[in-house]
Amino acid sequence: MLDQTLSDELFNKISAYIGKNVGIKLPKEKHLMVQSRLASRLKALSFKSYEDYLNFVFSDSPEAQEEMISMIDVITTNLTHFFREEPHFDYLTQSVFPELAEKGIKVPEIWSAGCSSGQEPYTLSIVTLEYMRKNPNKFQDFKILATDISTKMLAKAAGAVYPIESIEKIPKDILKRHFLRGKDGIRVRIKPETRQKVSFQRLNFMDPDFSVSPKKDVIFCRNVLIYFEKSTQFKVISQLLNNLNPGGYLFLGHSETIFGMDLPIKTVAPTVFKKVQE
Repeated sequence: MLDQTLSDELFNKISAYIGKNVGIKLPKEKHLMVQSRLASRLKALSFKSYEDYLNFVFSDSPEAQEEMISMIDVITTNLTHFFREEPHFDYLTQSVFPELAEKGIKVPEIWSAGCSSGQEPYTLSIVTLEYMRKNPNKFQDFKILATDISTKMLAKAAGAVYPIESIEKIPKDILKRHFLRGKDGIRVRIKPETRQKVSFQRLNFMDPDFSVSPKKDVIFCRNVLIYFEKSTQFKVISQLLNNLNPGGYLFLGHSETIFGMDLPIKTVAPTVFKKVQE
């Protein structure tokens, strides 16, 4: 029978590890949430107590390293939906894309950093395809890289299947061009031509010199930094900017701020920033 209690000592051990290696704050108020989410891992691996489970996870075996990723998956909060913070997508298509096209960029490189279950990168694919449909000859193509620390979320995102209620607020013409309704009537899937523009990759912002190639013209990193300490936020944004072309754009979440940070960017719209030319 499962020992139902995650002790304060074990919670503090988890909290310290997640804070150092993932950058996410786990205050004591998250104790019951962590206990509840880890219960599924104990059950899956037939551990009888949290202590036995964590002794295994923090051991040096290859199996433990693999389970550590699963532990991070279940603890990490993932909340997203299609066209979240819609003014960002309006600014992208009305201001950023015309500027990139004017600069002669034919295949814009876009990065959804912290993509969760995929709604953001697929929304980016939709709005870019719609821009190209309405503005022929501006872009030849585009590429979207979507990254997340959670392998579970990346697998879900790559599957591109979502509950039908997730598309209720999307206009019918957009639905027709970019979504397929499942035969079961309760799910939809992103169409292949929209889906194939997005590639997925695991990436941890706590890796001190994380990078992607090639450098990007647009980076969306929204509602990720709110889980980090201020010093960690600065390090992550600085490294994101190292992967952004001069004159490129960084989009943060509407609840996130860079106030007081000395960064080579200027504000061009609410939580939209342009990298200063070198």
